[in-house]
Amino acid sequence: MASREIQENDQQTPPVQHEEKTSPGGSVLVGADSDITPTVSVVMPTMNEEEGIRECIERVKTAVKESGYQTEVIISDDSTDRTPEIARELGAIVVEPDEAGYGYAYRYAFERCRGDYIVIGDADTTYDFEQFPTLLDPVARGDADMVMGSRLEGDIKDGAMPALHQYVGNPLLTKFLNAFYGAGVSDAHSGFRVFRADMLDELNLETTGMEFASEMIMDAGARDMTIEEIPIVYHEREGEATLESFRDGWRHVRFMLLNAPGYLFSIPGTGMGILGAMVLLAAFSGISIGNTTFGIHSAIAGSLLVLVGYQVASLGVFATVASNPIQRPDDPVTDALVDRMNLEQMASIGTVVALGGAVYAGWLVYQWANTGFTQLPMITGDVVAFTAIVIGVQTVFNAFFLSAVATR
Repeated sequence: MASREIQENDQQTPPVQHEEKTSPGGSVLVGADSDITPTVSVVMPTMNEEEGIRECIERVKTAVKESGYQTEVIISDDSTDRTPEIARELGAIVVEPDEAGYGYAYRYAFERCRGDYIVIGDADTTYDFEQFPTLLDPVARGDADMVMGSRLEGDIKDGAMPALHQYVGNPLLTKFLNAFYGAGVSDAHSGFRVFRADMLDELNLETTGMEFASEMIMDAGARDMTIEEIPIVYHEREGEATLESFRDGWRHVRFMLLNAPGYLFSIPGTGMGILGAMVLLAAFSGISIGNTTFGIHSAIAGSLLVLVGYQVASLGVFATVASNPIQRPDDPVTDALVDRMNLEQMASIGTVVALGGAVYAGWLVYQWANTGFTQLPMITGDVVAFTAIVIGVQTVFNAFFLSAVATR
């Protein structure tokens, strides 16, 4: 992913200028009934933001006057205070989503946007909407699909962000998102963003809650879209905060993990399976490392790792087929099972593995019988045999389950 940071105003390319127009009635903003088609749609979700909504809209107006971008402001509102009345007085378009949720409020408003470019941000004065033309210019030039305002690379005013969020929560969540989805950003949860309106046709945005902020970046990163960043000033909010740190943070982490089954299931499962197989093989072959010999207890531990690893890795395959995740696993095993193998092939492989283990177990029982059931054969052999039987039986039933899920 491309990522660019612009540190000083004098380093920025001047915004594209447009002839300033006003909608009927002299309003700076384009109204719902105006004959003017807006170039930019500014969307703000609101829930009781009467203390900050006026300042946010006035900042948009200032930016419009200076840049000349024909702009509409859409307030996606779920308030019980005077937020919608204030917004309408200032020339904004107010819509009321028919369902609750931060993400749904945005999605509801997006369907009603008329601009070629969409600006999003919270209406609590934390984001300076006078800066939106600076974020918009790289998108308008075609240099980026999306530009985000980076708080962590910019200036966070005193009291604007809790220390736990600034130094722990946001950096960690950003590292998770970058590692899983290749977004390459410094502040994944900045809500101040500008993007092409037609980009929404390419993304598959479905969430309704706070994880919407992550979903947009995750999907864009997984599709290798170009995301740039520009440092911004982050101000202290007006009004009461609605974010719940641990609950909302966990929702983001959970959503990222569930949509990256390769990292959640395939990689850990494969790692456990390989480690278990190495330990089991070492115990079975009698290999020693220094003065350490792998015995029956090592064989049992290796067997457990193989079985658990196989089951966890299988969950990665099931999740890929059943949930259509944003970040699809691309390891060879998942690709082979999902794209190139069918029920009959998987069931045949499972049957062969189970029969192989059963034959070997039978041979061990035969050896035991030849001694008059007085001398047990190598016990690690039993562990290997029954591990193979369990893996084989699991594979057969996994094949049928995978086929049932895939045909839904």
